[in-house]
Amino acid sequence: MEVHHVTEEADTFTCNAFLVTGGRTTLVDAGAMDGVVDVIREHTDDLEAVVLTHQHGDHVAEIEAVVDAFDPAVYAYADHPLRTEALEAGETVRIGDEDFEVVYTPGHADDHVSLVSATTLFSGDVIVHDDGAFDYGSFGRTDMPGQSRETLIESLQHLLDRLPEGVEHLYAGHGEVFHGDVKDVIETALERAEKREPKYPDE
Repeated sequence: MEVHHVTEEADTFTCNAFLVTGGRTTLVDAGAMDGVVDVIREHTDDLEAVVLTHQHGDHVAEIEAVVDAFDPAVYAYADHPLRTEALEAGETVRIGDEDFEVVYTPGHADDHVSLVSATTLFSGDVIVHDDGAFDYGSFGRTDMPGQSRETLIESLQHLLDRLPEGVEHLYAGHGEVFHGDVKDVIETALERAEKREPKYPDE
């Protein structure tokens, strides 16, 4: 299973969108970068599925372009005009050559899910390795309407409960890719979130 960061060269605000090749070719989040379809085509002409961690604009702005280009199955927790498959907490979805459990992780977004396999976590925005606010263990912001720090804390605890031993690869919606002790990164983020301090000075 190879993971390609297809929005890495974006010069406008977007999430990290990851193309997983090998086995079932899948895009995790579509991003908001013009030209993401061209970058995907550098790696494959046969995109089988898109899995959305949540539907904030920086994660879904290019979904229509991706669907028009490849006609993949579209998995999402909440309803979306282009959704073909509803994600349910506790079910598994095939990404690349691994099965990922769908873990419901709201707080940053009501429809947020994380995707956990025996080796890898696609965390969307619930947990981030580094994002400018914190290094080695950050978390999604919770200061906007409809967001909740308390719910996000519960989601981080739930994610730890569902995380298999030995997960070594973290692909988050923002910041850098992380390889190492993913559990420790989540525990660090949880400790910070539990302090209830603003993530950003103006929060």
